Amino acid sequence: MPLTPRPRSRRLALAAGALCTAALALGATACGPGSGSGSGSGAAAKETPKATGPFGDMTGTAIADKAFAATRDAGSLTMDVSMHLSDGRVKAKISTDHEGRCAGTVQDGGAGAADLIRTAGRTSYVRFDERLIKEQVKGESADVQAAVMKELKGRWMKVDPKDPDLKDMVEVCELRQVLADFETSTAGTVKGGETTLDGRKALMLTQRDGAEKSTAYVATEGKPYLLKITVTGGKEPGSLTFSDYDKPVKAEAPAKKDMVDEAALG
Repeated sequence: MPLTPRPRSRRLALAAGALCTAALALGATACGPGSGSGSGSGAAAKETPKATGPFGDMTGTAIADKAFAATRDAGSLTMDVSMHLSDGRVKAKISTDHEGRCAGTVQDGGAGAADLIRTAGRTSYVRFDERLIKEQVKGESADVQAAVMKELKGRWMKVDPKDPDLKDMVEVCELRQVLADFETSTAGTVKGGETTLDGRKALMLTQRDGAEKSTAYVATEGKPYLLKITVTGGKEPGSLTFSDYDKPVKAEAPAKKDMVDEAALG
């Protein structure tokens, strides 16, 4: 094997997968076939619009559409994912903007974590923590493991855009692509009560699919941004939090001294 370990795409694409899971739970269909609106369509027919509250007589579906549109139009945001998937827990925190900048971390349970930077010029860099490096080289000879650890520990690698595994990770940075998962049907979304989330006033929207319940929190002051989505009662519960709307994303290329010596890797 080469001295550069190539983490499996499943490990580095989990953040995108978790986002897709949350989108599907709210009735989106962009992530794959068979998602549809499911049993939620009946709920839409029974919903009675309310004339009170921050969104007046708008239905839950109309508010959801408005929130998704506002979120898609944001210049930048931070996505904080925590999901329990069928093959383990994944956590990710990614800040990204429409100019291409991106910075964050993807963590897959106890297997380790990978940091990501993409500059405004869309050049990407990754850095694996010690646990993830060890995970990828286990089974190799002691000499190979030591060589890999020496070259990669604490250092950044420039992403080869042709590398399918690392490409999966960088796709988490595509803000429009990620948010496109929310663009499809929101039929069956029901308007709930008002609450406060991390100091911000929000309106709760809910949707059910069998035993699974999804709750979206929409800001009621300022732009109607999505603040959080939670999924409970299903096989893959978790949460997706949106924050730092329209704040600058700091994503600069690592210093040369902190980069992997590609010549040494061969």
